Amino acid sequence: MSPPPEPLPPVPEQAPLPALARWLLLVFAALCLAMGVIGIVVPGLPSTVFILMAGWAAARSSPRLYRWLWFHPLFGSMLRNWANGGRVSRHAKWSATFLMALCALVLLVVHIPRWASISAVVSMACVLVWLWLRPEPQR
Repeated sequence: MSPPPEPLPPVPEQAPLPALARWLLLVFAALCLAMGVIGIVVPGLPSTVFILMAGWAAARSSPRLYRWLWFHPLFGSMLRNWANGGRVSRHAKWSATFLMALCALVLLVVHIPRWASISAVVSMACVLVWLWLRPEPQR
């Protein structure tokens, strides 16, 4: 018999902002959330970074949206792992590696200036090094 699952951590509280700032951040959160959802199905478009930005903006603009994201079955673990020391799951690391390698291959094959493709590939390599150095969540 397996032990009961640990309860989810509570939603972190944020200090309130002026109304205009909250409204602008809510619009930003909605756009990032939309891009994150699109990134789930479109290769090359990162979903994790958009969900993290949506969570950041929602935490400062809409406690209701932030609570929804925090406890969401798909997005919540990303936010909780990041809030717990900037942790990134191994699955997210491998997904990013595969998609960046695919994008790098496309960039090196299509006819664009060589400096542009090399710059993009070097940038992706730097991001991957940083990503793989991030701690992973405990199981």
